[in-house]
Amino acid sequence: MATAAVNPTVEVVNAPEAPSAPVVLTPSAIAKVKEIMATQDPVPAGLRIGVVGGGCSGFQYSMSFENAAGMMDKIVRVEDLKVFVDATSAMYLNGCTVDYVETLEAAGFKFENSQVKSTCGCGSSFSV
Repeated sequence: MATAAVNPTVEVVNAPEAPSAPVVLTPSAIAKVKEIMATQDPVPAGLRIGVVGGGCSGFQYSMSFENAAGMMDKIVRVEDLKVFVDATSAMYLNGCTVDYVETLEAAGFKFENSQVKSTCGCGSSFSV
């Protein structure tokens, strides 16, 4: 079942270019992130989504909670959730949609990125 992505409001911190959303979260992803954040003590300021080197295909997505934005971060505001994306990751995430999917076999965050040219067999890394 496809879910509609929520259009984010983007605040650009220390970046001269016009703001554009490097990543979009679906309503189910937003709800799950908020649910997990509510269990943290102290509650984090937001979610960091990034791209790091590694895995079978060269790059992996990363998600973690943050207490503050970095110097060159783009801050995507979706409803009352802040999503921090560093400048390097923003290049690889441009147009990426993050969804939260639950099936009988597994549950987790799914990244749909039109820039990806190939993924590994296990599905946890990609190349551009």
